[in-house]
Amino acid sequence: MKFYIVDVFAEKPYEGNQLAVCIPDEDIKQEEMQQIAKEINFSETTFIMSGLQKNSGYNVKIFTPDSEIPFAGHPTLGTAYVIQRFIDGNNSNEIKLNLEVGQIPVMFNGQEGWMLQNQPIFKNTIDAEIISKILQIDIGDINVELPVQVVSTGLPSIIVNLKTLDAVNRCKINHKLYDELLEEIGDANILIFTKETVNPSNDLHARVFMFTSGHLEDPATGSANGNLAGYLLEHNVFDSQDISYSVEQGYSINRKSLLKAVATKNNSKYTIQIGGSAFVVAEGKWL
Repeated sequence: MKFYIVDVFAEKPYEGNQLAVCIPDEDIKQEEMQQIAKEINFSETTFIMSGLQKNSGYNVKIFTPDSEIPFAGHPTLGTAYVIQRFIDGNNSNEIKLNLEVGQIPVMFNGQEGWMLQNQPIFKNTIDAEIISKILQIDIGDINVELPVQVVSTGLPSIIVNLKTLDAVNRCKINHKLYDELLEEIGDANILIFTKETVNPSNDLHARVFMFTSGHLEDPATGSANGNLAGYLLEHNVFDSQDISYSVEQGYSINRKSLLKAVATKNNSKYTIQIGGSAFVVAEGKWL
């Protein structure tokens, strides 16, 4: 099968979040897809399982090195970019992916793609002291005026607002305590954010720690940032129900990333779009 390596939510190649996009040319078993994802060992690997379907979408599967997942942001954007460029031949400005969470449309404007995310679901609130111990920071570093809350537009995130960039940089996961929390609430990554930024042209600085084995940090997380957009609207963080902003991520692991968000809330209806650029940096054949 053919495969591509794509840098997603990047401002230039070799930044952003790495993604492998595979296009099987014959039937492939679930077990082998999982083995390939483990071999590549990026945070996610995708498999384009079909051509254009009657519902105008392409069937796509997403795997971490550990398991198949129903949705993730940078794999959605990066896979849609590969389809638009190499399968669709740049004929369409919109590519729809049929994922486990449903159909996700991705709109393109040149190098930049925007994906429309599902309606956010607001779940558990978590004691700030528990999160402070998991992140190994002072509880005083957490802005307790906003709740620590699980939010999901397809893949859940624990959203935590920290007061300073310094506090964000000091976070280090206590694996044992994080695993204990996940046993209680189910799988969820942790997104921490602050209004202090490295680049003054950006609005928020974020880090995301994955719930998969090792709790590694993700350089750019579209799903988690979609969750964050819902959280910001729900708790009126920007004093507006119509927001547009940029998020820098990945700085602490030397994979600078830039994600953009446009989101609105009208009564209880949310419209959340997460955007960014993608760059194909390699292509090859899986033997």
